[in-house]
Amino acid sequence: MRIRVKDVLEMLAAGAPQDEILADYPYLEREDITACLEYAAAQVDHAVLTLQ
Repeated sequence: MRIRVKDVLEMLAAGAPQDEILADYPYLEREDITACLEYAAAQVDHAVLTLQ
């Protein structure tokens, strides 16, 4: 079984506790949720340009 990163992030954003997500999707592990958050953080990372 698979669940999209987007789905996990949407559940977290809606306020679902990690324990609830893990109970609803027993094939997930806490590390999977952490990996989703790390992936999201990496996707929004961008270089900061400064004007000189």
